Amino acid sequence: MNIYVGNLSFNVTEEDLRGAFQAHGMVEKAAVITDKLTGQSRGFGFVEMPNREEAMKAIGAVNGVELKGRALKVNEAKPKTDSPRGGGFGGGRNRF
Repeated sequence: MNIYVGNLSFNVTEEDLRGAFQAHGMVEKAAVITDKLTGQSRGFGFVEMPNREEAMKAIGAVNGVELKGRALKVNEAKPKTDSPRGGGFGGGRNRF
């Protein structure tokens, strides 16, 4: 099961994230999402746990817990959707 972890401190590492969840079950992967250009944390990450029951218990146990000065926001990750990315700027009408 894929778990979203938000409100991460910028100095939380993948090892810190893994450690917060390992007390509640097996963790396959922990990832802190970083900016492609700067390499700095974007303030969220994901944890993958193979056992759904353990993952649900971990979500309940870790949600709201403070890690490196910030209270974590934890829930089941929603599947990524393929939505078109569009910019604003008035929508493509030629005004000239």
